[in-house]
Amino acid sequence: MNPKLSDWSGKRVWLVGASSGIGAALAQALAGQGVRLALSARRLDKLQALGIDGALLLPCDCLDDAGLAAARATLVGAWGGIDLVVYLAGDYEPMSAAEFDLARAERIVAVNFNGAMRLAAAVLGDLRPGGGIAFVASVAGYRGLPKALAYGPGKAALIHFAECLHLDLAPKGVGVWVINPGFVSTRLTAKNDFAMPSLLTPEQAAASILGGFRTGAFEIHFPKRFTCVLRLLAKLPYSFYFPLIRRITGGSDAS
Repeated sequence: MNPKLSDWSGKRVWLVGASSGIGAALAQALAGQGVRLALSARRLDKLQALGIDGALLLPCDCLDDAGLAAARATLVGAWGGIDLVVYLAGDYEPMSAAEFDLARAERIVAVNFNGAMRLAAAVLGDLRPGGGIAFVASVAGYRGLPKALAYGPGKAALIHFAECLHLDLAPKGVGVWVINPGFVSTRLTAKNDFAMPSLLTPEQAAASILGGFRTGAFEIHFPKRFTCVLRLLAKLPYSFYFPLIRRITGGSDAS
């Protein structure tokens, strides 16, 4: 369904949201495989702290069209093109109806979805057969979940956006991937006050992403022992899904 990416030597890869978490771990994993890396995040000092020799550091905000355009122009000017773009920027805060904060919810959706669209708009003209663009979404985008009132909808929209792009670009040989992790130990998931089953390290997540790129599959999801259960639950009719999720999660404080 997508190009199978296994030989990374010489590939020109731009990671947006690379300063911490899965993005930083993926940058480190790729750095050891001969990739020409461009790394973006809002803070230059955090990108520098990764200590990746030869990486092109392009600080920018994923919600700033002009900043993204300038970063893209610098990258293309230096390399002459891009083989793979990966959107890893994300925001998260547990939120239920009882604590709904519109401004905060809009910010979370903006980073998780609008930023991905802005990046796509900046690079779609650069994508060529054999390469493409990947988006880190989440299994929280499969179906509604407790305390995901701001996070889940943005990730669901991102999955849908990637599906639409794939329909358009795959026939041209341009890959579109959606990456749906389960729980990964980051500064964002540290906000959770509940047990997170099958919790992975960012390094384990990065290894799973690279493994997924090797298969050519549209969706890269992990860890399978957790994500396959959620994929199955997502297929249930609402009359079964809602009571089951309430039972599994202990209900929502908004109910």
